[in-house]
Amino acid sequence: MEINKVITDLRKEKDWSQSDLANKTGISQVMVGKYERGDASPSIEVAKKIADAFEVSLDFLVGEGQNASFDKKTMQRIEDIQKLDNATQEMLFNLIDTVIRDQKAKKAYS
Repeated sequence: MEINKVITDLRKEKDWSQSDLANKTGISQVMVGKYERGDASPSIEVAKKIADAFEVSLDFLVGEGQNASFDKKTMQRIEDIQKLDNATQEMLFNLIDTVIRDQKAKKAYS
């Protein structure tokens, strides 16, 4: 997905106007409009400000990389799990696997 579409979708998800995004990032509303139309691409620094405002990673914002589908909260949880001891990790993974299996079965039979 193109960065302009991601920015537009995230802004609409948050129910923000272009002015809201501009205020949260310190960039002009005119530039937000240009980014959303695809008339301009944000610099790395501006993209970082936009990603931070939306609480997503740069990977997510540009739709590339290993973590492109994860928001910052999900990434933080993954990092926290990696810091746990092996027994606790195994218990959490078993719980996660059970929930996922049950949801897949529920979806398959509905």
